[in-house]
Amino acid sequence: MHEPSGVTASPIETDALREAVGDDRAGAVVTFAGVVRNHDHGAAVTGIEYVGHPQADALLKQIVADINAREGVHAVVAQHRVGHLDIGGVALFVAVATSHRREGFEAASDLVERVKKELPIWKKQFFTDGSHEWSQCP
Repeated sequence: MHEPSGVTASPIETDALREAVGDDRAGAVVTFAGVVRNHDHGAAVTGIEYVGHPQADALLKQIVADINAREGVHAVVAQHRVGHLDIGGVALFVAVATSHRREGFEAASDLVERVKKELPIWKKQFFTDGSHEWSQCP
């Protein structure tokens, strides 16, 4: 894995990302996997297509760098998928290694919230009735 953090069209290798944050100073490694679920607001979902702005990769890397600069944080990686994902597919994976658990949980949570708020990646949900809906669009 050359550049562990960023936007990818390939399946996210969660084990490799978890290993990428290995650090002997870390007393905690917190991971988060955002997966495609089979429902949204009461409607049955069959899959999602994620589409990213060309700057999404650079922005995700900046968010990771910001979180990694915190005191007590030793390593951070995050990847977000683009393209079509089926139910159960990993859309976002985050791994954070910190000195203590509280720092790890806070850093991982803050990173996920920033991704949801700032990252220009939009999703097109497909429903069992054949319809679709775009969400998270500006």
